[in-house]
Amino acid sequence: MADGTRANDGAPAKQERTGSTRSARLPRDERRAQLLNAALEVFVSNGFHGAAMDEIAETAHVSKPVLYQHFPSKRELYMALLDSHLAALTDLMLNALNSTTDNKERVKAVMRAYYRFIADDDQAHRLVFESDLINDPDVSSRLETFNKTFADAVAHVIAEDTKLPPLEAQLLGRGLAGMAQVSARYWLETDGNLDLDVASDLIYRLAWRGISRFPKES
Repeated sequence: MADGTRANDGAPAKQERTGSTRSARLPRDERRAQLLNAALEVFVSNGFHGAAMDEIAETAHVSKPVLYQHFPSKRELYMALLDSHLAALTDLMLNALNSTTDNKERVKAVMRAYYRFIADDDQAHRLVFESDLINDPDVSSRLETFNKTFADAVAHVIAEDTKLPPLEAQLLGRGLAGMAQVSARYWLETDGNLDLDVASDLIYRLAWRGISRFPKES
């Protein structure tokens, strides 16, 4: 009977060791993704200043030493998240812009892609555009790089189509990018009361009707 008790007592310990070993052997990229997902949840819920590494580790179901092995500080973890989501959004916008040579369809694709990004991952959008760290120089610099990349790509298309001078085309590019961001953020607050396709189509039509009226070179 005593031996049976020891066997039963030992089983949980064996399972616990097995779980720890499995966790330790998780590939680095998978572990990093796990930690970033947990951090995103905590940062969006509590803001950067209210988030704690303890809570992030607990949410990720890892120890603090494991978290610090991958990210030495909360700031570095936040910046890694920001870089990841901005890179994904940049790729999404540029792919939409390059998906066709029809400029009308380009505008439609860009608006749809931006709204889809928010619909698929509103936490990522909130982290990028609604953070309490948004005035930090490193954060604002990253946001400006994204905005410039997106607006410049749009401006290039506008300049080719309208033959407007570069500065004028860039201003329109910024305006189109801002229209997508501001309207999509408002749409997010409607909690699904306005269909995504309807919302993005409204903004696409507004943008296209403005851009398409600029004269082309004769």
